[in-house]
Amino acid sequence: MSDSATKIRPADLGRQVTAPSIAGDLSDDFMVRAERVAAIAAAHANAVDMENRFPHEAIEALRAQRLLGIQVPADLGGEGASALTVANVCYALGRACASTAMIYAMHQVKVACIVRHGRGSAWMEDLMRKLAAGQLLFASSTTEGNAGGDVRSSTAPVEQTDGHITLDRSATVISYGREDYSLEPISTWNTLGMRGTMSIGFRLQARARQEQILPVPYQSIHAETMTPSAHLFWSSVWAGVAGGAVGKAHKFVRHVTRQANGNLPPGAAHLTKALSSLASLRALITGMARRFEANAGDADALGSLEFQNAVVMLKIDASELAVATVMSAMRVGGLSAYRQDGEFSIGRHLRDILSAPIMIHNDRILANAVSSSLLVGVPDQLVD
Repeated sequence: MSDSATKIRPADLGRQVTAPSIAGDLSDDFMVRAERVAAIAAAHANAVDMENRFPHEAIEALRAQRLLGIQVPADLGGEGASALTVANVCYALGRACASTAMIYAMHQVKVACIVRHGRGSAWMEDLMRKLAAGQLLFASSTTEGNAGGDVRSSTAPVEQTDGHITLDRSATVISYGREDYSLEPISTWNTLGMRGTMSIGFRLQARARQEQILPVPYQSIHAETMTPSAHLFWSSVWAGVAGGAVGKAHKFVRHVTRQANGNLPPGAAHLTKALSSLASLRALITGMARRFEANAGDADALGSLEFQNAVVMLKIDASELAVATVMSAMRVGGLSAYRQDGEFSIGRHLRDILSAPIMIHNDRILANAVSSSLLVGVPDQLVD
């Protein structure tokens, strides 16, 4: 290999590279606000991880920037933000602090369900107004006992008595659960990564009014909103984590090359692979987000086997591609990336991203999708 092939020009080192967002046609205002929060989240990310604590500072910043209620319709006090806008905010936060981003994503999944299926319900519309006005944070309880992450089944039915509902549930994971209901701790949260989500297990006992249940069958909510929103927003978080790791790898190559008079470090070749896989990951998410929004008012399209399989595979493909991207970034930086300290460390990014294939295990999802996959035809041409 010639010397010119292993060096780059000093002029190239002076160029500043702006990290891309998931999509380039979104409101600047949303992303300016998201970047303000991301800066605060990044400043506290290591402490959140090391101390295994809730990211209070970042959540307060989200509230201050009024990003918690952006999906609420404008006539109810919100900003009517699209799924793609929310995904882009998740990506920006993911580059800074995975725990903050995942908390935000899980919150927005719940908000999406209420916004899309709560119209016409006085109680739900009032909740949306309160969300927008007070920038409330919604907790998430979808994992239960032996059912694990299978949100289509439950051994804890909602019981109805005298116009009220009651729920007694062994919830092995309640993400950032709080004191709104009777919560009896049954497990702790000491994990390899995503430590700040504080997904502690509780016995959940709740009593509420009948109108606090969405007036739509869960089957419809699950297919039309819950599943696509969850997979879109989670995937955007993972893409953000991967983007943060690739950003550090990029800085490492530039730093070492400056110090070595233009000679690239041994792992520099992996930077191209990392950037390419990150671009593929972003395109995958963006494509599904646009498709989801294009069919937002078409229950048949959203409930079709073809769309549901595509959404399921988004979660699987995005989670595995994100892990591969971070691993490529790790190989770029070598020991500097592997270390827990130092400017170029991506140890936290790697530990956080390893949750992606496990958060509702990919093997479980694939096993559940086999039957429906048999009903989906194989295309006989490249372009429909």
